[in-house]
Amino acid sequence: MRTSLRAYLQSECTGWRPLELAWLATATGVILGLSLFWGDAAPGLLAALTGVWCVILTGKGKRSSFLFGTVNVLLYAWIAFGARYYGEVMLNLLYYFPMNFVGWFAWKGHMNDATGEVEKHRMSWKTGAAVYALTAAAIFLYGLVLRALRGGLPFLDSMSTVVSVTAQILSVRRLAEQWLLWIVVDAVTIVLWAVHFAQGQEHISMLLMWSVYLLNAIVMYLRWNREAKRHAV
Repeated sequence: MRTSLRAYLQSECTGWRPLELAWLATATGVILGLSLFWGDAAPGLLAALTGVWCVILTGKGKRSSFLFGTVNVLLYAWIAFGARYYGEVMLNLLYYFPMNFVGWFAWKGHMNDATGEVEKHRMSWKTGAAVYALTAAAIFLYGLVLRALRGGLPFLDSMSTVVSVTAQILSVRRLAEQWLLWIVVDAVTIVLWAVHFAQGQEHISMLLMWSVYLLNAIVMYLRWNREAKRHAV
């Protein structure tokens, strides 16, 4: 077991470039510094930090992303419940939480020993068209459900939730197109938390976290697409 753990830790530490480490340190510093300055609560700060570490490690193709993701979704669900973003609550507890375990095992057999990163692929255009059409239909239907529940900003909440479900599936399957969907999710969720913060609520850390998510998703789409262009599925 010690040998296996040692091999895993070695793989997680392999392949990091100086710029990638600088991005990880900068994102952590910004979240920590501004959250403390604005006096955000500890759960929000911890959720933001684990969330940022999760998405950066996902972009790097490291399995430890799912460990940080598990902590993040539990804390984030609690915070979203207080903000009445019920779609976010259900998404995190009923979907992200179990999918972190699915992703952990799904990636296990597809790691590149040389780079310590997961292997990356792309969808065919036909598969992509079908995925996007189904996602759009689900956004509309789930938005109606959230409106009936009197949730805050139901259709924005629905878009964030449904696109997240699709993006997570693509992530587990190691597909570069996940990052296009994460860009949409991040932009929509930034609006959700900006509205919440503008109404005089706390949780500036949530707004900062999603802003970092958006920057990370843009960079990682370019990176994953470049590495996966010869492996379309």
